[in-house]
Amino acid sequence: MMETMTENNKAVVRRFNEEVIAQGNLQSFYELMDEEFVNRSAPEGMSNGADGMIYFFNEILRPAMPDIQVTIHQQVAEGDLVTTRKTISGTQTGALLGIPATGRAVNIDVIDIVRVKDGRYFEHWGITTLSDVMSQLQN
Repeated sequence: MMETMTENNKAVVRRFNEEVIAQGNLQSFYELMDEEFVNRSAPEGMSNGADGMIYFFNEILRPAMPDIQVTIHQQVAEGDLVTTRKTISGTQTGALLGIPATGRAVNIDVIDIVRVKDGRYFEHWGITTLSDVMSQLQN
């Protein structure tokens, strides 16, 4: 029973990464987000709800890197938590957080933990190399 739940939760997180982050699919986003979702790693000044999460992917990341891809390297699940080690990559053909297009390859390494409740994202924590990538793009 427990094994099935953790496998199902990992599948929810994979679907979010493929359909929401890589493809920008809003329908999938709304299907996968709990209405009480909280992003514990939301940047200062940004909403820590679902609206802040989709804003980051579809209004900041996607316009900067339209060819965005997500590579999942590893997933570990226990109880209702899924930890994923992944790389979000693409070509910076648009402005990214104030940095004009460089045409350079971008690889953002991410480790995140998602609490899944009833097949939906309920809580999120994440660590990324986005700030390192930003400083590389400025040079």
